Amino acid sequence: MTNPVHIKLASPRGFCAGVDRAIEIVERAISNFGAPIYVRHEIVHNAHVVNNLRRKGAIFVEELDEIPDDATVIFSAHGISKKIEDQANARRLQIFDATCPLVIKVHMEVVRHAKASHDVVLIGHKGHPEVEGTLGRFDEQYGGKIHLIESIDDVATLNIASGKTLAYVTQTTLSVDETIDIIKQLKKYFPDIVEPRKDDICYATQNRQDAIKTLAKETDLILVVGSPNSSNSNRLKELAEKLGTTAYLINDAKDIDENWIQGVSNIGVSAGASAPEILVEEVVEWLEAHGGHCLDKQQTFNENVVFSLPKALRD
Repeated sequence: MTNPVHIKLASPRGFCAGVDRAIEIVERAISNFGAPIYVRHEIVHNAHVVNNLRRKGAIFVEELDEIPDDATVIFSAHGISKKIEDQANARRLQIFDATCPLVIKVHMEVVRHAKASHDVVLIGHKGHPEVEGTLGRFDEQYGGKIHLIESIDDVATLNIASGKTLAYVTQTTLSVDETIDIIKQLKKYFPDIVEPRKDDICYATQNRQDAIKTLAKETDLILVVGSPNSSNSNRLKELAEKLGTTAYLINDAKDIDENWIQGVSNIGVSAGASAPEILVEEVVEWLEAHGGHCLDKQQTFNENVVFSLPKALRD
């Protein structure tokens, strides 16, 4: 940087209540029961968080058959299918469920519609663990079906039987604006479609995307701290780009390319809901070491949301 560059931090950014809860469940389980503690899938989608927990004694697996008998298993914040839950219970594993309560809300909606023999449209990204878990909560034995769509174009391909009650739910970490457009298209094709009692996209996703919209108006470049497999982090980068601001998704300060900041006057920094604040601080330190000046280093505002821990892990 040859000229003074202003660094602006998004607020809110970083950890949400669901991520805080999931990480604390793993840490308390290790403290209370001793290592190793097994976690099915990454507890949250952040490499630094996962590696830190691995050093403390967490073992991350993708399948239950990788877990020995009589072990403790934690389900990740993204949620799991009923099949996986049943398999774990059948093996009598000690289970702690770190599924985000807002994901559980979507699961409950899906179960309710399935039992009512309704069809359900799930808006989400194919292959994402949250989506896989939600799909796996729908029981077709009652006569309904669940349909996954990812875009507006997918709406026209839906094959819903005449007279069938249709509802929709969404993945919690989607682009708010894109999801609104898909929902509008669903209502155009299916005017009587049943909406969730409350929006499924979580408060943290909404708030962080709103913060990016503000930041994009004030900066020439935005650095989003988050891992490549983090859905909500990717949506922040994409949103900034759609608003005309150059953006990069980075794991940490080591990923920053000095060429990105040449000729830039204002740099914004945000972080996905699974990225720890320490990584944001390191990015700011890197930018300051290269001539930047942070206008306001205060912590992100408190969203005043707290989710309780499982009873067995409370003090």
